[in-house]
Amino acid sequence: MNKKLSVLGIILVFAIGITSCLTYGANEKVVLTYWNGFTGPDRPALEALVDKFNKTNSKIEIKMDIMPWDSLYQKLAPALATGQGPDIVAFATERIGTYAKPGAIVPLDDLYAGSDGLDAKVLPKALNDNMKYNGKYYGAPMNFATLLLYYNKDLFKQAGLNPEKPPKDWNELKDYAIKLTKESNGKVDQYGFGIASKETIPMWPILIWGNGGDFINYSTKTSMINNEKSVKAVQYFADLILKKHISPPVLTGAEVDKLFESQKAAMYMCGPWAVNGFKQAKINFGVAPIPAGPAKTVTLGTGVAMCLTKSSNHKKEVYEFFKYWNSKESQIYWALNTGFPPNRTDLVNDPALKVNPYVVAFSSVANQTQFYLQQLTNFGKIDTDVVTPAMENILLGKMTVKESLDKAAREMNKMLK
Repeated sequence: MNKKLSVLGIILVFAIGITSCLTYGANEKVVLTYWNGFTGPDRPALEALVDKFNKTNSKIEIKMDIMPWDSLYQKLAPALATGQGPDIVAFATERIGTYAKPGAIVPLDDLYAGSDGLDAKVLPKALNDNMKYNGKYYGAPMNFATLLLYYNKDLFKQAGLNPEKPPKDWNELKDYAIKLTKESNGKVDQYGFGIASKETIPMWPILIWGNGGDFINYSTKTSMINNEKSVKAVQYFADLILKKHISPPVLTGAEVDKLFESQKAAMYMCGPWAVNGFKQAKINFGVAPIPAGPAKTVTLGTGVAMCLTKSSNHKKEVYEFFKYWNSKESQIYWALNTGFPPNRTDLVNDPALKVNPYVVAFSSVANQTQFYLQQLTNFGKIDTDVVTPAMENILLGKMTVKESLDKAAREMNKMLK
């Protein structure tokens, strides 16, 4: 009898243990690790949105590791190779191919399928296209930015220009830039239109696209940097720089920012991150769409994608966070607290955004964007080793536009094979 009771006791203890484990497993919270590089002024808005997600989702928790982008890129490849990577990683959209090609991140096509998934139709076309690699979705939008023309209203007035009427096309841009350039004793005291060519968010692509030119034919995998329209666009602005001195020949992004802030440049192209700095510096400035080129009105788009890594076993939970982040409510909060346009074009006219006219302005050009050197695993090398030196050779007078762009095309074609 005692033996029977002992056996029964063991069985009961074992059964209770199993029940406890099952109960714990059912209620256990899934913790998702998320690596990103939002270390700047946008970090508090990111943390606030993640905190809200964690508080409203009893079964999912996001734990972020926020680090400088360079550190993230150094850590990511070895972490993924050893299966120690995060569930979610954010990086610039042009890097999607770099990680998709070896299978370090996984396709997300089913995230965009069905009525409860992400709606591709509300995304800016260029942003949507650049969530893909080889026709498959690998990214969910994290952040989106556009570029506008910044112009100094006080300098416009001094030059006899209407500060409420920025240039609308290349003809007006040329006219304004020349009028806003001031020289004395062979020295330029004020530049009409600053154009950065290195260590910067790309500016020359906007000008090339505006004339109908481009850098790459993605169908044939060949360079277009030396086609007739690209050459004409570069020649047009190179002449303005070298003959009319509307901009210093070679500028970094930081240098052109400083020229505008010190009121030594009357116009330049930049993104939403510059707004607060110029407001704090008490610059009387406005923003407007990039003046239309002969072929079209276009601006640069940039984006950050969130991706599901091969290290994760929590696809369903990751998808819940991706959908939350791209909801109307989250995107309105993100836009108003960072100054970036929302990822959704259906919010452009939302009354909630009108409290910040700069957000509205950057949002209004979302469907005029193109992304630069996208879906190439060697995009960085093409830009730094080919495109940037080609522009410098032109602007420093070392080569003609045609010679330099022909050379660049030959080098690009080798890299595109």
